[in-house]
Amino acid sequence: MSESDGDGDGAWTLPDDREAVREALIAWYEADHRDYPWRQTDDPYEILVSEVMSQQTQLDRVVQAWEDFLERWPTAADLAAADRADVVGFWTGHSLGYNNRAKYLHEAAQQVEEGYAGEFPSTPSELQELMGVGPYTANAVASFAFNNGDAVVDTNVKRVCYRAFGVPDDDAAFEDAANDLMPEGRSRVWNNAIMELGGVACTQTPRCDEVGCPWREWCGAYASGDFTAPDVPTQPSFEGSRRQFRGRVIGTLREYDDLEIDTLGHRIRVDYVPDGEYGREWLEGLLDDLESDGLVDLDGSGSDLVARLQR
Repeated sequence: MSESDGDGDGAWTLPDDREAVREALIAWYEADHRDYPWRQTDDPYEILVSEVMSQQTQLDRVVQAWEDFLERWPTAADLAAADRADVVGFWTGHSLGYNNRAKYLHEAAQQVEEGYAGEFPSTPSELQELMGVGPYTANAVASFAFNNGDAVVDTNVKRVCYRAFGVPDDDAAFEDAANDLMPEGRSRVWNNAIMELGGVACTQTPRCDEVGCPWREWCGAYASGDFTAPDVPTQPSFEGSRRQFRGRVIGTLREYDDLEIDTLGHRIRVDYVPDGEYGREWLEGLLDDLESDGLVDLDGSGSDLVARLQR
């Protein structure tokens, strides 16, 4: 692991092989992700609408409202020419809340038409000139429409960085770490992928194994079993303790080239007894699962079974 000093209240550790971390996440995202319609477009107007609607609103509820909105006002020019009362009425009718967002969106469309000749600005700093567009939304539009943004840092991304790499609970530290992780010139796919990781795998109650989190090999929380986070002040419940001990296996094998099964067992459980309830049969089950997930390699059998991290 390598250490990066942030501008916040501490330091954090990131894996030495950043490229492996990046490619693992992108491959996981591209293989299977939630198919929201705004992920299929690079139109800045359509993406801005989705971002504004998604503020304080669950994404699954946004889909129908987003589609209805674009059917009624398919372009920024159409929205700019609309009566503001109609836009606010649409917002209220779809229970999107915070009606000021509808007013700001309408005014932003007018700015694009009148101040930018109908062409959306493409950088985060320029996009912040639009009414109601703050740093987060500006960066999201720049990323998803123009592949020209910095790392997006939302609650999900903070949770991921805190758990996986021990980034301190400090906004500047999260921004530095997220940007350090993001591959250059790939903000569109990267920001979608890391937010998906936080939204699907590294949720408040983690689903690491269930959804095949691609960062289990490097994740500090997976190794320790401690899944607290800035928005999760107490330890989430486990499905028994299986996830915790899978994490301990990964964390222990990081320190050694390989370990025989009984040596490994004694290192992850103080009550490990080869023929006991939590013995070889129990540990072999964990190791078989980890091998199936592509995280460990196994050689031999019985007391001669040897485990090592898959490289």
